Amino acid sequence: MTDTASLPPLSRFRVLELGSTIAGPFCGRLLADFGAQVIKVEDPSGDTLRSIGQKFHGKSLYAASMFRNKDTVAIDLRKPEAPDVVKALAANCDVLIENFRPGTLEGWGLGYDTLSALNPGLVLVRISGFGQTGPYSQRPGYGVIGEAISGLRSVNGDPDQPPARMATALTDYITGLYGAFGAVIALLNRQFTGRGQSVDAALSECAFSFMDPYVPVYEKLGIVVERAGSRLPGSTPNNLYATQDQQFIHVAAFSDSMFKRLCNAIGQPALAQDPRFATAEARNERPDDVDEIVARWTTAHSLVAIEQALAAVGVPATRIFSIADIFADPHYRARGMLVPAPDDDLGTVTLAAPVPHLSETPGRIARAGRRIGQDTRRVLATVGGYSNDQIDRMVDARIVFEDEGQAAIRSD
Repeated sequence: MTDTASLPPLSRFRVLELGSTIAGPFCGRLLADFGAQVIKVEDPSGDTLRSIGQKFHGKSLYAASMFRNKDTVAIDLRKPEAPDVVKALAANCDVLIENFRPGTLEGWGLGYDTLSALNPGLVLVRISGFGQTGPYSQRPGYGVIGEAISGLRSVNGDPDQPPARMATALTDYITGLYGAFGAVIALLNRQFTGRGQSVDAALSECAFSFMDPYVPVYEKLGIVVERAGSRLPGSTPNNLYATQDQQFIHVAAFSDSMFKRLCNAIGQPALAQDPRFATAEARNERPDDVDEIVARWTTAHSLVAIEQALAAVGVPATRIFSIADIFADPHYRARGMLVPAPDDDLGTVTLAAPVPHLSETPGRIARAGRRIGQDTRRVLATVGGYSNDQIDRMVDARIVFEDEGQAAIRSD
């Protein structure tokens, strides 16, 4: 008898992922990391993500991470027969993830009304630039566009420079996370109602949700927050400071107790009693003065000496880590955050570990992302109910596609 308590928490759920590039696939990856069977459907030419970033021995390293733990199926969704294949799979899935422009699924005859009639318990996660409704709904929108329209981009960067972007698809990741959160909420609700529902996750809105501190401030005070560089407005000191050896350290000692510790560390304990600096409110009125005091101390000492001094008194501070620093760091290693995942082509490839850490049912990486169509035949047979002859005919008609290795096995 299987001990169900030891199974991955999402192991009884099956997910059909039609999404492409980042937001949809990241949503699916989160569910796969915690045990859901995720069937990734991609175009025979490959998901666009396979062409982003670096390759090793001809294999996309981004895809190795984003498509991990998933079964890969290749279907040409432009073929008129393809929607029936999707329906056959969706009828036996708990969640369907898509991130096409609104109306695309409906144009294929795969709208939620149609899918839920086949499978009333299906949860449809819909990720788009601006949502399924509203005057902007038909606009194309990548994550960086959603970031710009959300206001999030307006607060990032130095005040004398154009708004900066993160060198990662931040808004796509935020939205994929909300999509997975919405899927799990809908699955929990299904336990009581027996019915699924549609989850509408817009890139612009998910990014906007990170602007929440500034919403009531504008409504009540009319203040438009501006870019402040590495400083966090209304939180002093909380900034990046140069060191004697031309490095940088970020110090976050904005609470009164932390500021007192910082004052002791820099040899100026009286500052914590000075009315100009004794309270958070007072410090927030004089951020330039506070930063100047801290900077005078940091520029007189090396990065290592500052880290040691602040760690000794419990002040939150750190150098800015590069990816090389992370690979060399003992804490990342102790926490198991760098996982050598099995890969069919590369042997292993190191990937970022699933988070959060669950004490009883943690996420895990069973394998890195697989090749295009590597699981097409097996998934169509076991989930879609197709016979080998039916699959052969669809392969020959170029409706579905198999990985070359799997096709070679068939020909043998």
